[in-house]
Amino acid sequence: MADREVDQQLVERVQRGDKHAFDLLVTKYQRKLGRLISRFVRDSAEAEDVTQDAFIKAYRALPGFRGESAFYTWLYRIGINTAKNHLLANKRRPQINTSFDTEDAESFEDASLLREVSTPENELTSKQVVNAVQTSLQQLPEDLRSALTLREIEGLSYEEIASVMNCPVGTVRSRIFRAREAVAENLRPLLETSKNNRW
Repeated sequence: MADREVDQQLVERVQRGDKHAFDLLVTKYQRKLGRLISRFVRDSAEAEDVTQDAFIKAYRALPGFRGESAFYTWLYRIGINTAKNHLLANKRRPQINTSFDTEDAESFEDASLLREVSTPENELTSKQVVNAVQTSLQQLPEDLRSALTLREIEGLSYEEIASVMNCPVGTVRSRIFRAREAVAENLRPLLETSKNNRW
């Protein structure tokens, strides 16, 4: 049975009053949603609270969920909106954290290649690139930043992003293209690439 079908069955069980089914959905998506929210809310304790709030909102909204999109796409939309509302309530601008965590590092297939080229010069350049990417992301308008984060960091498809952001797929493609161009423009001096090459 496909993942989406399993989620739909769990959602239907929740809609019939089975609270344990919602616990299963929380267990399944808590880490993923927490990682997404932590891209916007940097403080880990706050991100945990916002994640919890997003699940509470999802639980309350589940009676109206009709399955027109995948459950996790719907949940991600709630998570992003909850994070944005949290930041607005605290009068802060969303900031994206692009650093890799231990799980990312362990799953990286070519990690041995990274160790081989770990010289002080390369490490300095890498830190500069990471800082330039983070700065570029923070300077992007919120719609571009969200689209790029969902695509490049969360790995969602264009269709899933369109559903999360509630806009046409063409708009998603345009936002991602513009966001990538803006980031590339800031990286060109560091990577010594011409305008014809993005990276």
